[in-house]
Amino acid sequence: MESKLQKTIDLIAARGRSAALALQDVKTEKINKTLLEMARQLTKESELLRKANARDLTAGKKKGLSPAMLDRLTLSSKAINAMITGLKEVASLPASVGTRYELRERPNGLNIYKVRTPIGVVGIIYESRPNVTVDAAAICLKSHNAVILRGGSEAFHSNMALVSLFQKAAEMNKLPTGSVQFIPSTDRSAIDHLLTKDEQIDLIIPRGGESLIRTVVEKSRIPVIKHYKGICHVFISAKADMSKALPIIVNAKVQRPGVCNAMETLLISSKLPIGRRKQIINALIEKGVTLFGDPATRELSPVIKAATENDWRAEYLDLRCAVRTVNGLEEAIDHINTYGSHHTDAIVTEHQKEADRFVQMVDSASVMVNTSTRFADGSEYGMGCEIGISTDKLHSRGPMGIDDLTTYKWIVEGTGQIRE
Repeated sequence: MESKLQKTIDLIAARGRSAALALQDVKTEKINKTLLEMARQLTKESELLRKANARDLTAGKKKGLSPAMLDRLTLSSKAINAMITGLKEVASLPASVGTRYELRERPNGLNIYKVRTPIGVVGIIYESRPNVTVDAAAICLKSHNAVILRGGSEAFHSNMALVSLFQKAAEMNKLPTGSVQFIPSTDRSAIDHLLTKDEQIDLIIPRGGESLIRTVVEKSRIPVIKHYKGICHVFISAKADMSKALPIIVNAKVQRPGVCNAMETLLISSKLPIGRRKQIINALIEKGVTLFGDPATRELSPVIKAATENDWRAEYLDLRCAVRTVNGLEEAIDHINTYGSHHTDAIVTEHQKEADRFVQMVDSASVMVNTSTRFADGSEYGMGCEIGISTDKLHSRGPMGIDDLTTYKWIVEGTGQIRE
């Protein structure tokens, strides 16, 4: 016998499917107006959002959430303004759905092409960051998809407030009922039941810790796009410009250590002069970073702790960093492809052939040359915002924007041709 919660999810899934079908016939201009109205609602109701967020922050502190987790949870003025900017940018992007491409005319006179279409119903399961509520809903709507949101218990009140504003904006612009929905429960069994709705939901995107993502992948009957970890590397070549290298290293590790595109392992060429290697190490130590190094790296400073095999695979998400001294480019590439998570990896070098080799051989969703891994983000890539980052290789890879939430159908136009 189904529980009340299961029945609620059944209803949400059914509404989502109905809305997804109706959204295929909605003009993009109406969706853009909805996104801009949501931006206005965020400005107008900022005090309401702060009150809801304060309830979550108070509860989070009582639960002992880490400073990094509390940072992700906070709806600061900066975070609200970033959501507003993201909404406006997504609204200004050209429409993806309905685009024709790969046009070909066959010898028999058939015209064949592909048309971008929505995926349908997208389920987002996420933790901590309430801004995901707005980013995910915006990208799903812009690509004419219905979205079902299931946020973490630590951000429950913030998410409820944001979804209520988005639903208000959608209603004001007469979007189909069920275009943006939220599962109003912190019960974990809600996720289990949601993942069985493969006849109504087309795609699941989990965002959060590795344990959440692995649980979703193991239980889901629905296709899942995900990344498990963000073990990001920066390799400092012997041919690096130190005026670039030092700011990149510090930014990649320190600017926001609790996010998936922060550097977790630093690789330094053994051919770099020892004075410069010490300069790099000291720059991180001065910022309060605890370092774990191999024997060659530990010779650079007495405060560096011994690294274990586990440190090369660690996603610290705080002010800790693994450091290894490598014998040049090929060893750096081998280390990244062995221990990395295929998320984001960077090289700092002034040698073009070395940069080209790194770009070609590092098997990651984003590869950076002479810049910080922190740029691996949908908004920084000009997508407005992102629905997540994928380290998968099928369908989507890297920061996911509106194009990544579309599929296609073949259109074949004839004048009465039949196949002989």
